[in-house]
Amino acid sequence: MTDLDALYARAKALRLHGLLAHWTEAATAGWVNALLDWEEKERGRRSLDRRLSAAHIGRFKPVCDFDWTWPKRCDRAVFDALMTLDFLNDATNVILVGPNGVGKSTLARNLAHQAVIHGNTVLFTSAGQLLGDLAALDSDSTLRRRLRHYAHPDLLAIDLCADGSYVESSDPMRDWRGYQRR
Repeated sequence: MTDLDALYARAKALRLHGLLAHWTEAATAGWVNALLDWEEKERGRRSLDRRLSAAHIGRFKPVCDFDWTWPKRCDRAVFDALMTLDFLNDATNVILVGPNGVGKSTLARNLAHQAVIHGNTVLFTSAGQLLGDLAALDSDSTLRRRLRHYAHPDLLAIDLCADGSYVESSDPMRDWRGYQRR
């Protein structure tokens, strides 16, 4: 594949039909490569902005500022493994378990942000918002449509504690757990 073929393929992938229609005149111009670079970068930036906005992650403390000495049982190695986002590829559910105030929401928001940065679609919501939204629907077809909305993102992060409806689990294990969905 020649450089001109590569440029043509990039213009076609970007669907720049006006440029493609006049390719024989524009192909040898020195500005075509720069134009394609600008277009790809701008589309990438706009895509990231759109995905960040749609994710509803909100403000959060970055993981680099997270105090790993509190709580004592927070396993940083497991969280670092989660930040690779491998669980998205094999449809594994991740559940962050622990008492109130230890940073589960902060870590979940960081996971969601990492997923968006890596090109995934994300929706971050509280359990109260999700249940309230679904309970307010008045027809089966509307409910099905809304369930598709919640099932569509690559990552759906549901914060159980954000609305205060979290009930302490009787499960004595206060650690990170992942459950495989089959």
